[in-house]
Parts: sequence; C-alpha cells; structure tokens
Amino acid sequence: MNKSELVLEIQSKLGEGATKACAERALEAVLDSFKAAIKKDGAVQLVGFGSFSVTERKARQGVNPQTGKPIQIAASKTIKFKPSASFKGIC
Repeated sequence: MNKSELVLEIQSKLGEGATKACAERALEAVLDSFKAAIKKDGAVQLVGFGSFSVTERKARQGVNPQTGKPIQIAASKTIKFKPSASFKGIC
C-alpha cells in the first residue's frame, strides 16, 4: 500500500461526507505529529500497533561497491520500528 492508497482507505473509513483532501490532511497531521514527537521525545508508542524510537549507528568501515576500496561510514541516527505483539499476530 502506498500513500495515495492509504489516503483512499482513510477516506472510506471516515464515511460518505469525507473528501479525499480531508483524508489527506488527516494523514499529514498524523505524520507531522509523529515527526514532532520523535524529534522532541525520541520515541512514539502506539498500543496495539508498535513503537518508533531513535537509535544511533556507530561509525564503521564499509566498501565502495564500484571500486572495492574501503570507505569510512560516519555515525548516524535512524528510526527503528518495533511492532507490538498483537500487531505481529496478524501475519
């Protein structure tokens, strides 16, 4: 499912009076709230769905695939998702 399909799904769940633009604004509001919360607190937890948290990657040695020469990969931060037990159970 991509973003436009998700917007259509949200629109169908909101009912007959909902427009596609309304559903898209709702999705954008949720995503913006996630971004702000992760930036502020470093984590977002949704019971029954999962949690998002910021993790740090250490600097490491890598290999340039084009030349085969070693390169240094800088330390960075990334966002990790851990699904809840009930969310894992749907598969």
